[in-house]
Amino acid sequence: MIKGIQAGILGAAGYTGGELIRLLLRHPNVEIGFAHSNSNAGNAVHQVHRDLVGETDLRFAKDVDLSAIDVLFLCLGHGAARNALAGRTLPDHLRIIDLSHDFRLAAAATTDNRTFVYGLPELQRKAIQQAQNIANPGCFATAIQLALLPLARAGVLQTVHVTGITGATGAGQSLQSSLHFPWRANNISAYKTLQHQHIQEIIQSLTQLQTGPHAVHFIPWRGDFTRGIFVSCATNFEGSPDEARAIYQNYYQHEPFTHVMEDPIDMKQVVNTNKCLIQLEQLGNQLVVHATLDNLLKGACGQAIQNMNLCFGFDEKAGLLLKPVNF
Repeated sequence: MIKGIQAGILGAAGYTGGELIRLLLRHPNVEIGFAHSNSNAGNAVHQVHRDLVGETDLRFAKDVDLSAIDVLFLCLGHGAARNALAGRTLPDHLRIIDLSHDFRLAAAATTDNRTFVYGLPELQRKAIQQAQNIANPGCFATAIQLALLPLARAGVLQTVHVTGITGATGAGQSLQSSLHFPWRANNISAYKTLQHQHIQEIIQSLTQLQTGPHAVHFIPWRGDFTRGIFVSCATNFEGSPDEARAIYQNYYQHEPFTHVMEDPIDMKQVVNTNKCLIQLEQLGNQLVVHATLDNLLKGACGQAIQNMNLCFGFDEKAGLLLKPVNF
């Protein structure tokens, strides 16, 4: 029988914190030791995450005991995760999974004698299984990497042009002018054109499989929907469609959450799941790789749970057998 563990969440009042609570409440091997929030300390969790009424009596905590938990999830803003760890006494047994950008790049992966492993299971499964600290990948980065890694491993990846659209939850819970309903509804806009922060971690991973430099030209869009990501990656490919399909099927044949599809894919197939679906289209020597996932699950909290499962030797799918939203 697999021993259960205690989990803690710092920054549990945001979108990712709420998703983690929902997932962990249903995980067969985990109990939530605390859900931390400075601004909501003492309030019932269901007062913020209102769909959890009747699901838990948990209250947000301000003071936390790290020695009483086995794994700590950091659901804090970029820069805040590193600050939250600085100066804290961290128990030797404690595993940490950070959902921010703070430790994803190799040059910034170490703090206070703790080194973080980049947590993309489809690339780093063995390293994750042995890791004490994990830097969870970004949402766009996850989708784009899963679309490109097979080509890199085959040594045939060339310059890539990517367009991708994401839901409003990708920007977090803090109010911004681009998140107000009158602006976001019935609207699409580009942002951070060719300079999105996830490009660096994408190139870092591609270089592990194929010597660089790699050119990834990425134009992200804001979508007028709540959650989900859809990316399309265009690149030169000199092989046939059957050869391209074989490269992808070979890479993902044993992956529990990433699936190569023959038919056209759409975002509603993956919303509320930990899946990433991939579809290939080719015309002449132009290959387009489409990928779609839920930015809050496979792009954040679901992947964090997947990484936790790998770390502790649980079934990789534990707590993640979720149903898509079909309407």
